[in-house]
Amino acid sequence: MPPISYARHQFPPVLIQHAVWLYLRFTLSYRDVEDLLAERGVDVSYETVRRWVLKFGPLIARRLRRAHPKPSRHWHLDEMVVRIAGKAVYLWRAVDHEGEVLDVLVQRRRDKREPP
Repeated sequence: MPPISYARHQFPPVLIQHAVWLYLRFTLSYRDVEDLLAERGVDVSYETVRRWVLKFGPLIARRLRRAHPKPSRHWHLDEMVVRIAGKAVYLWRAVDHEGEVLDVLVQRRRDKREPP
């Protein structure tokens, strides 16, 4: 995969990557990211942050997914009963042998049928 091009952007790539990371990693608004960067002496508008997230966010996410190790072939299924809004529901998680969560399912009822 070719490198991400930051050509024709006023700010250095490290700053753009940091702004995108702040927005996507934490539950922040574009204005929150603008404020955090302003505290560090970087004058950038929330609209610029929004454009960066739309342009570079998917590319950065794709690179992170490719760099992430593939799940192992050995996995197990966890079943838990949890309370959501005061109601008991079943939480199913597929977890590989390294503890990485592969998939999650929440159901109101437990499957009654036993496997053959």
